[in-house]
Amino acid sequence: MPSIAHRGELMPPSPIRKLVPFAEAAKKRGINVYHLNIGQPDIETPQAILDAVKHTDIKVLEYSHSAGFESYRKKLVEYYSRNNIVVNANQIIVTTGGSEAILFAIMSCMDPGDEIIIPEPFYANYNGFAVAAGVHIVPISSSIENGFALPPIEAFDKAVTPRTKAIMICNPNNPTGYLYSPEELQILKEICLKHNLFLFSDEAYREFCYDGKKHFSALSIEGLEQHAILMDTISKRYSACGGRIGAFVTKNQQVLDTAMKFAQARLSPPSFAQILGEAAVDLPADYFDGVHAEYNARRDLLVKRLQAMEGVTCPMPGGAFYAMAKLPVRDSEKFCQWLLESFSHNGATVMMAPAAGFYATKGRGSDEVRLAYVLNEKDINAAMDCLETALKVYDK
Repeated sequence: MPSIAHRGELMPPSPIRKLVPFAEAAKKRGINVYHLNIGQPDIETPQAILDAVKHTDIKVLEYSHSAGFESYRKKLVEYYSRNNIVVNANQIIVTTGGSEAILFAIMSCMDPGDEIIIPEPFYANYNGFAVAAGVHIVPISSSIENGFALPPIEAFDKAVTPRTKAIMICNPNNPTGYLYSPEELQILKEICLKHNLFLFSDEAYREFCYDGKKHFSALSIEGLEQHAILMDTISKRYSACGGRIGAFVTKNQQVLDTAMKFAQARLSPPSFAQILGEAAVDLPADYFDGVHAEYNARRDLLVKRLQAMEGVTCPMPGGAFYAMAKLPVRDSEKFCQWLLESFSHNGATVMMAPAAGFYATKGRGSDEVRLAYVLNEKDINAAMDCLETALKVYDK
């Protein structure tokens, strides 16, 4: 029998989805599973943007331009302008989800064997993208003890080698919820200019910043115009994860020209979802007010419940809709599996994402979990009742 590729063997399974079979088995036993493991919002997708797709009079579903519909890219220019990001329509390539934007950035700017520095913990699929492209992630550890703040500049300088080509951040961060400050972004600018590196900035959660803090984009940093590449998506912004529409945005023309060749190779992004995304830019200005308030309340409730549990550490996230928690267990993956296989409270249990899969450094995150506060407050309370009870009886 022919052997599979070494690259395929190296591809890591998703720490977010690997426990799904155990959740499915629990449901078949009649157990209600509260899903805090995945960033799938329960906020309804705005009806107006669904209607834009429903009411489209299309006779032939044609390819779009490889960069995406020009009308949509012009709408995105309006959207970015409202967020203090000044670009033109030719500096945007519409992608099949934010995932493709990340792949375009890595494949356009890096060769096999090159290195990319990423503060850990980080979005687990960065590992998969790096394996697919043959590049190496060099992690710089942040810590739950200081809320996962950006590591000091010395840590970046020490990590740079002749093979280093880029730094990647997610801002606000998945999985930690950490929101990078303007001062921290200036540190990253200094490092990128000093070592002539790209800055890949995943800004999927731009709208979700709390406590009066604001988001600052890498593309708004003066002097970094030729280094910054923004990766974006409508998935979380409009609760449209299944739309699979993202954006690759940069002012570096050489990078744009290179990424366009990858865009042409995959032909075009999905047409119906581009129509949906275009309509979303015209949602009322106050659309995010209610959504933001809902996530803010969920965050406060989840963190309050976690911090009240004996032996649990959970810093207050500044953005996105995730929280990282350190639990009084030795192996969070075994604990999360036990929750689904062997535990229930009032006929229910909770599903979380073991945090080890969000680290590149072996052994880190073994007692941590990521929780997505994407359920309503009633369900969050019930899920926290399950977790609190489980921690009292686990291993006893």
